[in-house]
Amino acid sequence: MATNRRALLRTGLTVTAVGAAGLSLPNPASAAPNSPTRVRPEAAPSIAGTDAWGARPASGTIQVLDSRPIKIIVHHTATSNSSDFSQAHAFALSRDIQDYHMDSNGWLDTGQHFTNSRGGWITEGRHRSLEVLNGGTRHVVSAHASGQNSVALGIENEGLYTGVDVPGQLWTSLVALCRYMCDQYRIRPSEIYGHRDFNSTECPGDVLYARLSELRAAVGDAAGQLIPWPLLRLGDTGARVTAAQHLLRARGLTGVPTDGVYGPATEDAVRRFAVANNVPMEHCYASAHADERGLLGAGTWPLLVTSVRADDPGDAGRAVRALLTARGDRLAPTALIDTRGWRNLLT
Repeated sequence: MATNRRALLRTGLTVTAVGAAGLSLPNPASAAPNSPTRVRPEAAPSIAGTDAWGARPASGTIQVLDSRPIKIIVHHTATSNSSDFSQAHAFALSRDIQDYHMDSNGWLDTGQHFTNSRGGWITEGRHRSLEVLNGGTRHVVSAHASGQNSVALGIENEGLYTGVDVPGQLWTSLVALCRYMCDQYRIRPSEIYGHRDFNSTECPGDVLYARLSELRAAVGDAAGQLIPWPLLRLGDTGARVTAAQHLLRARGLTGVPTDGVYGPATEDAVRRFAVANNVPMEHCYASAHADERGLLGAGTWPLLVTSVRADDPGDAGRAVRALLTARGDRLAPTALIDTRGWRNLLT
């Protein structure tokens, strides 16, 4: 599979010449781990509305657009990987998230549309999200991913998935919820993303993010191919780091080495670049996190890359050649690398 995917990416390199409880299904906690039961397209998973889990009233008016969302964004809460798989725990988690979002973030309500617990219990997040989802024609404006809140549904999955896998119950419910969303809004399963695909954040964690292709396939479109921007962080090494260092230098950042090591100097340069270009401070929204603008991800790469010829003598050209050498690829010196070309080279 890896060889076939690499061949596909190579051939695709773009260059140019010069409110109430929802409908019921069986308790998701009874499903076999990592083996989601096929849900009929018209069936909704069991979703507990805001009234069911004791939500506070929103502090302002919930905005509802007369348009459908076009994508789904998967998050993790970055809270502890609880062993309490009960519905009571899921309800308490939803209350904690809402309190944090309203009291600490100053938002009018929970940021995401739905929360999926480690026990597979799905709860409505922002008020009216369940009502509007069941209607299938409108969209609740949310606060889960910068730049995407008017067009994307947000799902928070309880836990921290930087190094451990998701429980089977959570996975089963996530598949069922995404299927229902896709059916209601005619969203292609290839339009299921991770938070890091749009903002510079670790969310939804390396492990859950690596399973998004599996999620798209389970929802119904095995052919969906997302070419993501990579996430680079302190301690990473290799050609992608070298390319990033050259691109930072090309953008006028000083004190950046070109040693292929994402060390403190490179992290500082990325942070300075993000601040100078107003890249939002992103984190997994269910809990407090440090400033992640030292991460180089989807929120920063598009601002950093530039259309450049493969033989350009400057730092941007050196970035291209570092990636080509690492991949074993060759391009005509006059080939122009555009944004999609950068994404392919960096994959």
